[in-house]
Amino acid sequence: MSGKRKPRPAAAAAGNQERRVTLADVARADGTHVTTVSLAMRNSPRLASSTRERIQALALKMGYVPDPAMQALVSYRKTVRKNVSPSVLAYLTNWTTRWGWKEATGHPDFFLGAEAAAKSLGYKLEHFWVREPDLTYRRLNKILHARSIRGVIVASYIRECDDYLELDWNDFSAVKIDYLPHQPALHNVTNNQCNIVKLAMREVIRAGYRRIGFVMHRGWDHSVDHMFTAGYLSAQQDLMPEEVIPAMIFPDLEPVEDWINERHEVLPDREDFRKWYQENRPEVIISKGSFVLPLLKDLGLQVPRDVAFVDIFHDGESETYAGVAQNHRMVGALAAEILAGRLSQNKVGVPAVPTTTFVDGTWTPGASLPRRRRKAAGGSKVPR
Repeated sequence: MSGKRKPRPAAAAAGNQERRVTLADVARADGTHVTTVSLAMRNSPRLASSTRERIQALALKMGYVPDPAMQALVSYRKTVRKNVSPSVLAYLTNWTTRWGWKEATGHPDFFLGAEAAAKSLGYKLEHFWVREPDLTYRRLNKILHARSIRGVIVASYIRECDDYLELDWNDFSAVKIDYLPHQPALHNVTNNQCNIVKLAMREVIRAGYRRIGFVMHRGWDHSVDHMFTAGYLSAQQDLMPEEVIPAMIFPDLEPVEDWINERHEVLPDREDFRKWYQENRPEVIISKGSFVLPLLKDLGLQVPRDVAFVDIFHDGESETYAGVAQNHRMVGALAAEILAGRLSQNKVGVPAVPTTTFVDGTWTPGASLPRRRRKAAGGSKVPR
């Protein structure tokens, strides 16, 4: 046999060339300790921003990527490790009273979903009311710092409080539930109000209805950046022009502050509703039960004998009314999960490009929307 060494197979050589770049490799190239590199890749505030940026740029150039197996192991260890004193996440609200948001549709479930998810991730969720007497933003910053609270969920802001939330954002990881306040522009999680209405419209059309009415409180639509009406107007594109009905948006008040400041659930004006109904003769109405059902009863109209009804604030359980459950608890849970992820990566401050995570609704059939049959050209009734 020849004494020459046999060449390695190409596959083996290629595999050696594709060896994963490690933190130790980056540390050697940078002339620093591997611990420093590890802190830089985790955006640790223990390092100067210039050091973090230099090391991260070098790691990117070298092709370093985190080891997913190692990340999974670290996550597993955090999950099973007994945490006697869990870290606290702040849940900031800005309602007219400390607990007033608990009486509003959806908001209690936002909190419960966030609380359950936070607990499963090893955190404790604690409520802070920003209108607490003598509580300024400066003092709130000091309280959060003193208690080493770095994660913040911003939720339950009433419409008239769409002002800048003045915290030292470079010290916090934060996520917002819903749209308010608009500033700062944080990552947020919210119900997909547009798709919720579109889902209701699709199911109504599938059930054989064409003249579809929509009733919505102007303030509610305003607080979700008009996504309710956006869904209705979008879904109307699938109808014939003669089938399109104008939405009834109430209250019809000026100036704008009059309906923005309307904090309590109100009914449409009886006479305005009667006029809208008689002029448009909807076959079905999509709305919130408490907005419409009392007025239908007052006008002597029965559901579904005289008009069908779909509740887009459905509880997800009742079979009396068809509708869409908005999955509010999932909104809160996702907010807590996203925040925990940002904390684990030491991502703080207001993001350069904020993102929105939408939670879709779930359709629930009900007796208030019976399937209709329409007459075909020959006179026989066929399902649509």
